[in-house]
Amino acid sequence: IDSIRCRDIENILEKNTFIESAECYKTPLGDLCISIRQRIPILRVMPTGSIGYYIDSKGQSMPQGSHAAHLPVATGHIDKKMAEGTLFHMAQLLHEDSFWSRQVEQINVTDEGDLELVPRVGDHILFLGKPVRIEEKLNRIRTFYTKGLSRVGWNKYSRISVEFENQVICKRK
Repeated sequence: IDSIRCRDIENILEKNTFIESAECYKTPLGDLCISIRQRIPILRVMPTGSIGYYIDSKGQSMPQGSHAAHLPVATGHIDKKMAEGTLFHMAQLLHEDSFWSRQVEQINVTDEGDLELVPRVGDHILFLGKPVRIEEKLNRIRTFYTKGLSRVGWNKYSRISVEFENQVICKRK
């Protein structure tokens, strides 16, 4: 046990892109203990024309592993700056809210940089427009869901837009 160098083990483990931190120590009784903290992905990013990756709970990109995580998928015209900034912020909002974490399946970034959400329930697209005041827009959609769609049905509209302030604009099927 005296020949084991804990710092070397920690350094080797922390080189793994899926490990956030590692701690290695020896106990007075001669046991070797290793504690590892895993990076937690919160968004899968699949940009047009390039290799996909994940964004973790700290806003850093990480490579795809051999197993796919069940997370919202961001598609479209996405660069690293947008993924680690705007989309990370949106993924945090979705992840922290039990309703939105179950409702949003996909985030699409259009050629113009607008955001569209594809919900799990309902046959419509949620159009957010430019990535500003996202939390306010999500609140407006939630209010519309509870006060509007609960009465007329989840499949009445093909597109629900909250692009403009204080408005919800719907396009019938």
